Amino acid sequence: MKTKAIPLLLALALTAPVALIAQADAPAVPTASSLDRTTASRLVYGLLSDSRYAYRPRALDVEAANQVFDKYLKTLDGNRQFFLQADIDSFAPLRADVANAIRAGRTDMAEQMFTLYKQRAAERIAHARELLKGEPDFTLAERYDYDREEAAWAADRADLDEIWRKSVKNDWLRLRLAGKPAEDIRSTLDKRYATLLKSINELKGDDVFALFLNAYTDSIDPHTEYMTPRSAENFNQAMSLSLEGIGAQLQRQDDVVVIREIIPGGPAALDGTLQPGDRIVGVGQGRGGAVEDVIGWRIDDVVAKIRGKPDTQVKLEYIPAADGINGKHRTVVLDRAKVRLSEQGAKSETLLIPGADGEAERRIGVIKLPAFYQDFEGRRRNAADYASATRDVARLLTQFKSEGIDGVVLDLRNNGGGSLDEAIELTGLFIDQGPVVQVRESGGRVVVNSDRKSGVAWDGPLAVLINRGSASASEIFAGAMQDYGRGLVIGETTFGKGTVQNIIDLDRWQREEAVQYGQLKLTIAQFFRISGSSTQHKGVVPDIAFPASVDASEFGESTYKNALPWTRIAEVPHEQYGDFQPLLAQLGQRHQQRVSQDLEFGWWKEDVEHYRSEAERKSISLNEAERQAERERLEAQRKQRQEMRRELGLQLDPLAEESDDGLTGNERDIVADAAREKAAEKRPDPLLRESAAILSDAIGMLQNDRQLSARVLPRAAGGSGRWSH
Repeated sequence: MKTKAIPLLLALALTAPVALIAQADAPAVPTASSLDRTTASRLVYGLLSDSRYAYRPRALDVEAANQVFDKYLKTLDGNRQFFLQADIDSFAPLRADVANAIRAGRTDMAEQMFTLYKQRAAERIAHARELLKGEPDFTLAERYDYDREEAAWAADRADLDEIWRKSVKNDWLRLRLAGKPAEDIRSTLDKRYATLLKSINELKGDDVFALFLNAYTDSIDPHTEYMTPRSAENFNQAMSLSLEGIGAQLQRQDDVVVIREIIPGGPAALDGTLQPGDRIVGVGQGRGGAVEDVIGWRIDDVVAKIRGKPDTQVKLEYIPAADGINGKHRTVVLDRAKVRLSEQGAKSETLLIPGADGEAERRIGVIKLPAFYQDFEGRRRNAADYASATRDVARLLTQFKSEGIDGVVLDLRNNGGGSLDEAIELTGLFIDQGPVVQVRESGGRVVVNSDRKSGVAWDGPLAVLINRGSASASEIFAGAMQDYGRGLVIGETTFGKGTVQNIIDLDRWQREEAVQYGQLKLTIAQFFRISGSSTQHKGVVPDIAFPASVDASEFGESTYKNALPWTRIAEVPHEQYGDFQPLLAQLGQRHQQRVSQDLEFGWWKEDVEHYRSEAERKSISLNEAERQAERERLEAQRKQRQEMRRELGLQLDPLAEESDDGLTGNERDIVADAAREKAAEKRPDPLLRESAAILSDAIGMLQNDRQLSARVLPRAAGGSGRWSH
């Protein structure tokens, strides 16, 4: 995905929950690192240059080294708003050292560039804060070019001054349009810029090492990634849908780590003492352990202190939200436990869809699957309750069957993938044994991965909803459903990621138990559909297409210059449950007729077209009258739409009254922001409802036309793939 508007480090610095960096002039925090950078770098180099491991190994020659250098430079200043052209020229001699530095595990050149980056950041932010003493002129016909990825490097400080003048002016204008007075704007922005600089200054040597090494891994292919021991722990936690700790989502704000949300069922929830908004100011180990002051610490350092093995104790010193930042410190001791993040797993709901031509309404069950998650360690231990996307979906399908649901929509929008095993096993819930995906290894051998379990969890009507954010395992599943003719695929063309990654624990090559080297997520194979086609670049093309919400040139595998090309291999024999081609024209006509009268769908299309039109300009007006007029237009539009919803008895938008407040995520009230995030999940979803309506149409057409049903579903009488009743 191409970077927009702000460079990577700037984006990291403004990210609130569980971010890489921290705020404030922190007191001395333990900085000793167990990460052996030299060995880690050598191990990564050896794996990426060895065809026994890497699917597409690459020699670290001059061309590759230049790409690594350019990628690292882009990581530091992707929007070209810190470095001068003279700085870039001064880096030229360092290019020749890239390959040797990686092979030898040296980070001196990376640290040298980062040191100058910090210096330039300090200069730029000091300039930005100085600009706050005045007040911009918002009557001028100026525009702020926020996307400078392809722009020329600034020739001198005067050029950078102009870039930052417009950036500050845009920040000021957003707050001004939100109704903030000048002094409040000065205070907010001064604090924002100071926080940014402090965040950059707190990046540690391990962070710089990881950024540099990932510039190398990214030169191999866009999905190979190095993870430090800490980032590997976070990755494994996300995949397992669980954590070992107190069961709270934390966010840093104003030098202090604040509780954003209490996770149901966790130790904090069961104890009941801590509440959202409470500030954690100290952490101790065990009931009698000394409490360390953690004010000003990086959030990941605080999290590392709070996490721990189940059945151990952690002592937290906190200030209740109601008492304010200067309130009395209180203490609570919690028993750590393994907490299941069930809110991040598969969820279900039921939609009632009116029948066409006087038919009774149909009940369509929806399963939203955000990722193909799996607790790898729990599965290895054969734990009875290990987290699994397939297990959760199977449970929901069983529930749907007991409720007599007429059809199921599996919503894979923005599902970026996950476990290959889960994609195969999930497919097995809908087919009765057979091949699912072909995997071509680095040596050229093709392995067919199949569902070997007899029986199905759901043999009724099925639709799969996808968009550009559906990738990898989502594409394996959607492609299999399409190739088998098992279900309708609806939505947008998917991301186009057709490669397989494996996690290699670099500590496997050492005898000590200490975690020292981290992990490497390495591309080891390319997957192909059972039809023989790769999803690489091309993705999965839906049977019924919705308008593209994002341009393929801006998001997707095709935006990566070093991505593998599309290709195909031989088809693998498989059963054909159905062929929906005879249905598609009529389904498309009904779809178009329906959405032409669907207010929500029409509003969604308007919003998408407006967003894409604005994004193509890559700049924004700095004239207050123009921006105010646009703001008023959007507010009037939202109010008008909400009023029409009320009049027509439609689902209301809980965020209809929201407007741009000019703040960043960690400047808002944390509890209110978390509530807003929850409310966003209840917004009208015309794409989901239309997908259910398309599936309902298909059910009705097949039930009412036996000849059509015989053409579309030749196995209808056999049970699996049974759409008509």
